[in-house]
Formats: sequence, C-alpha cells, structure tokens
Amino acid sequence: MRIVILSLSIVLALSGCQTTNPYTGEKKASNSSKGAAIGAISGAVIGYLTSSKKDRRKGLLIGAGVGALSGAAIGNYMDKQEKKLRKELKQTGVSVTRSGNSIILNMPGNITFASGSSDLNARFFAVLSSITKVVNEYKSTLILIVGHTDSVGSEKSNLILSEKRANSVASYMSSQGILSNRIMIAGYGESQPIASNENNSGRQQNRRVEITLEPLNK
Repeated sequence: MRIVILSLSIVLALSGCQTTNPYTGEKKASNSSKGAAIGAISGAVIGYLTSSKKDRRKGLLIGAGVGALSGAAIGNYMDKQEKKLRKELKQTGVSVTRSGNSIILNMPGNITFASGSSDLNARFFAVLSSITKVVNEYKSTLILIVGHTDSVGSEKSNLILSEKRANSVASYMSSQGILSNRIMIAGYGESQPIASNENNSGRQQNRRVEITLEPLNK
C-alpha cells in the first residue's frame, strides 16, 4: 500500500468556518481554539495540494481512471458529499466542518484511540466504515488523515504516535476499497491541542484524528 506521509509545521487559522453539532444538527461559527486547529489542518492540505506534488498525484489518479472536477461542478460535488457525511455521522460524536471546498471531520479520542495507543478502538470501526462508504462513492476526493495526541509522553514519541494513528486510519480505509493514491497522512503530535491537557476530558479531545476531504480539481 502506497501512502504519502507529510511533515507539517504550518500554523494557520481560517475564519468563517461552520460546525454542526453531531447530536442536535445545529450549525454554529467555529471561533474557538478548536476552530483554529481545524483551520490549520485545512490550510495544510490546501498548501500541499497546490504544490507540484498535486500534479503528480493528479496524474496518477487520472491514469487510474479517476476523473478531475472543474468550475461549478466542484461546489455541487462537495455539497452532496457533505450532506451524505452529515447523515451518516449524525450522533456518532464526529463533527463535520465545511471550509470553502474542504470538508473536515474531527474524531475525538473517546471513539478513536486509547492513551498511548495506535490501535483503533472497536467502536471506531463503525465510524470509519460510514466515512469510507461515502468517500468510496465520491471517488474524485483526496483524503488527508492527520493524527494528534495529548501531552502525555515526550514530544518525539507523541509525534511518532500521531503518525502511527493516522496510518492506522489510512490502512483501514484502504482495506475497505479506498484507492491508496487518494490518501495522504500526517502527524502533529501534541503541537495542536484543542483543549486543556490538564484533565482527562481535555486530553481525550486532543487525542484525535482529523480527516480533510478535498476535491480533485483540474
């Protein structure tokens, strides 16, 4: 399986994002530190996808029969994908954020990984299967999987752990039929907390995986 690993050190806060409460379906502006972290991930994938590597990746995917999108078709394509994801992930604990033509899925530690582990929690399989079901339908979508940790342990070990977590998610999605050339992974370690690491609840939020979905555009 061929998955690209990115070394990311970008800190970027995007404004104007909206999040939807997975339990109530209510939309609200994301103006907290969590929003900043999600913005950083979105910025990272946008930066990556506008590099020369994008052209090589696009060539590989088009060569494999994956169609690229253009113009107004992109927005409509991502709108439909977002709608299906919100339906599939309702009441799972996964938040869905739309930023431009990016869709960001945030999965906290209570459904992803135990502290210090890169093994998928049993309840996480159903969530990933729901995501994979949709993304398999929308084949002109690039997938960036980013792992994060809490602050327990050294920075070096947490960086390695975050990459292993991202790779665990990528491996599962690939095993469910996602073309591996669509998938990129990265690990931020403990550098992008969205809550306090001083208590278990905060650490659980920081011990998360974020998936950013981007259209394969011409």
